[in-house]
Amino acid sequence: MPRQQGQMVTLTDTATSKIKELLNGQASDESGLRLAVRGGGCSGFQYALAFDEQRDGDQIYEPNGVRVLIDAQSLPFVDGSEVDFVDGLQGAGFAVNNPNVVAACGCGQSFRTAE
Repeated sequence: MPRQQGQMVTLTDTATSKIKELLNGQASDESGLRLAVRGGGCSGFQYALAFDEQRDGDQIYEPNGVRVLIDAQSLPFVDGSEVDFVDGLQGAGFAVNNPNVVAACGCGQSFRTAE
């Protein structure tokens, strides 16, 4: 499987802790956090984050010892992104800080890139 040497996608310490807590021994050696981009939302694209098994063609990053799986179609959209875990007034969940985003909808659930 393709494995990246660099840190194209990074995780904050908070996200790393939360992912490890959620996985807590339930994951196989082939599983990790899948970061994907899907069409939809008012700005064109939405993030899809889920725990998943590794698939053929996935790029694999292991920031802070956590496997991040990204399919080839999503890869250009998340280049240089950082995944964080936020717990605020509007709820708790993972957030993607993506330098490729040029516009986002008011609710923050969808985005658009320059390309």
